[in-house]
Amino acid sequence: MGDSVSYYDKNKEQFIQSTVAVDMKDQYRLFLSHLPRMASILDAGCGSGRDSLAFKQMGYQVEAFDLSQSMVEATRELVSIPVRQMGFESLDYEERFDGIWASASLLHVRREDMKDVFGRLSKALKDEGILYCSFKEREEDFTKDGRTFTCYTPDSFQAFISEQGQFKLLEILQTTDQRPDRAGEKWINAVLRKW
Repeated sequence: MGDSVSYYDKNKEQFIQSTVAVDMKDQYRLFLSHLPRMASILDAGCGSGRDSLAFKQMGYQVEAFDLSQSMVEATRELVSIPVRQMGFESLDYEERFDGIWASASLLHVRREDMKDVFGRLSKALKDEGILYCSFKEREEDFTKDGRTFTCYTPDSFQAFISEQGQFKLLEILQTTDQRPDRAGEKWINAVLRKW
């Protein structure tokens, strides 16, 4: 994950510009429809803070983390919430959040670490808490610009969740990337309940 962090640290402004205007309404609706009003949300791998700001403006209690110092700084500049610099492998919360939002962030976790990370996410959620996560929809993992991408198809993600055993898959939404330079790239957006 270190090379991915270096990419975001070096390309902060470019990344923010390419993602700040992406319309996430469908993904927000998918996630928030399963949460109580005023829920506590962890923005896991918060990037620029775009989603943290949206959730806070909607009245949710939000905390965030990102491994990239540049992204932590960007989030702190955008929204006044607690933001930690750490990676998924260091996640140490216990039954603290009603929901965890991991938008295009878990895809930088190595496949061999994914089961442990999902265990940490489960531990951070309250009973029956909700996890939203998104991955590039592809058969195989790949590396681009020094970043590693762990990918799933709906079927392979469903199989992983069944094997992982701590979440129930509630919904999967397939979407297309909205950024002009990524037209045609497909994503899977999943909502899961801790059990």
